Amino acid sequence: MFGTLTFLLTSCKIRDKNSNTNEEIKNNNCQKTCLENSRTKSLLKEIDHTNVVNKINDSLYCLNPDSNESMAYIPGGIYSMGSSNIDMALKRELPQHQVKVNAFYMDIHEVTNSQFSAFVRATNYKTVAERQIDWDIIKKQLPKNTPKPNPDLLQPGSMVFVSSKDIYNLIDISQWWRWIKGADWQHPYGPESNIKGKGQEPVVHICYHDALAYAKWCGKRLPTEAEWEWAARGGLKDKVYPWGNLSVEKGTPKCNYWTGIFPTKNTETDGFEGVAPVMQYEPNGYGLYDMAGNVWEICEDWYDENYYSSLNLTEIQDNPKGPKTWNYPMEPMDPKRVIRGGSFLCNDSYCSSYRVSARMPYSQDTGMSHTGFRCVKDVTP
Repeated sequence: MFGTLTFLLTSCKIRDKNSNTNEEIKNNNCQKTCLENSRTKSLLKEIDHTNVVNKINDSLYCLNPDSNESMAYIPGGIYSMGSSNIDMALKRELPQHQVKVNAFYMDIHEVTNSQFSAFVRATNYKTVAERQIDWDIIKKQLPKNTPKPNPDLLQPGSMVFVSSKDIYNLIDISQWWRWIKGADWQHPYGPESNIKGKGQEPVVHICYHDALAYAKWCGKRLPTEAEWEWAARGGLKDKVYPWGNLSVEKGTPKCNYWTGIFPTKNTETDGFEGVAPVMQYEPNGYGLYDMAGNVWEICEDWYDENYYSSLNLTEIQDNPKGPKTWNYPMEPMDPKRVIRGGSFLCNDSYCSSYRVSARMPYSQDTGMSHTGFRCVKDVTP
């Protein structure tokens, strides 16, 4: 079994005592966030340590590739992509820039366990988390001459959030994230768990390759980052959240997030402790549910923290598809995709990534218990 993760990362809100300005603090936190981890790092740490080396009719389960049921029409338009609130933003969300997006269709909710089950039944597909880890592939993401681990450490598995009251800081996320052998979409908490009665919950432990396979089977695709943010805004201009600017903690529950003190106490004020069934909260202006919280959503784009700053701000970006490749100095050999929307683990005191402009890097071959996806489809004449 893979050991407990030991990642030396800071949260989005932790202050760097060695920085002297707010800008320096933000830049440092951009490199050390609450989510950026992968099975590659887990494997490397283990090697070092051991020295061994039915509310919804789910669009006919997508069996009809031409069906647009359970999808919302998202009109085209031009908008300011990125954060309009500099005080809340990370460097990766700036600067704002003008983007044009063509009209498209988007799933009104995240892909559910029921939908993904139908895909697996029809194709016999196995997710990356269910497959033996290929050492020839994974070693390319590790330092040169890293010894091959014991075969037992290469067994299938995934990253699982494990709540704990024994937390001594918010820097070492290995206190609540663990690599669990046997965890996958059908066993979200480990081999002894299952998804019985959870058909309407978002499927999790899905990596980019899994999401892409499902989307192609449906005759759909993954959204670009620009499409995702445009859709999440729901027709609102320069607002912080899909519902506007009202704090997530005020008024009636607006999304599934961590209420209480992260990560030791969840008060379940929003109605749930972990992943929630889809469509439990009010939709945004485009009729989309859960564009904030619940589970992170995988986008098509490569991740580059400096992508926004590389753009010509005098031009409107026409249906951008992101950078040509990834750029992530903390793990330069581990390909990263963009994820959006935050999850049930987000909290204002920690990462507040349920903001429409929030973006994170995600290892494209790693599954996690708080990450899923939804699909889009082009509008054809």
